[in-house]
Amino acid sequence: MPQIRATSRTLAMLEAVIADGGRQSIAALARANGVPVATAHRQVATLVGEGYLALSGDGRHLPGPRLLGLLHRLDEKQVIASVAAPLLDELARDLRCTVQLGTFENEMVTYRIKTGSGADGLFTRVGMQLEAYCSAIGKVLLAHLPGGERSGYLANGPFVPLTPRTIVDPGELAGELAKVRAQGFAIDDGEIDEGLICLAVPVRNPEARVPAAISVSQIEGDPARVPHERLLPALRETADAIERAAFG
Repeated sequence: MPQIRATSRTLAMLEAVIADGGRQSIAALARANGVPVATAHRQVATLVGEGYLALSGDGRHLPGPRLLGLLHRLDEKQVIASVAAPLLDELARDLRCTVQLGTFENEMVTYRIKTGSGADGLFTRVGMQLEAYCSAIGKVLLAHLPGGERSGYLANGPFVPLTPRTIVDPGELAGELAKVRAQGFAIDDGEIDEGLICLAVPVRNPEARVPAAISVSQIEGDPARVPHERLLPALRETADAIERAAFG
């Protein structure tokens, strides 16, 4: 599809102004980006007129009210889920497993995507919230919380055992989360539902936070069960693709 070059150049100047943070003049930015100074001033004047930039008291330019309003309306987690959906569909087809994506809200995991073979037979559903401590997705999200938030979560037990394998001791759970953070993946070995085994990896944003995690679920004893040695690289490759699609 042909691009409108004038629009592309104006958007490039908007990005340059935002990245600069109001430190340099428009003339300096224009020279740094190979744009004629007069053109840069027209571009910025248009962006100010439309509310995407605003003039600060010292003559520099900062994000304007229209741009800030758009940013406030963006839900990072929903953006991730939107771009992840086709990628997880493909992963589920390749692995012939159930694949899910979850996020962390109010100390619970919210399931935003569920797809693949066996999905209908799994008790989770899109929009459902479950306790985080006993699932692979939940462990990944908890492991990557800031230290104070993670400590606060661990102090807010008790943690109810859903199966004999559920980790309920806060000290043991803290150790498990440290292990998950170090190794970059989590396993739920029948901890949320007997016979259900899940493997999860993080989805990171450019600030290295983990707003989401993806998992593959399988039934213990299934003769078609895919070994973790094959699942883990596929999950990580898909997580990387989600990150590229969501954040560039």
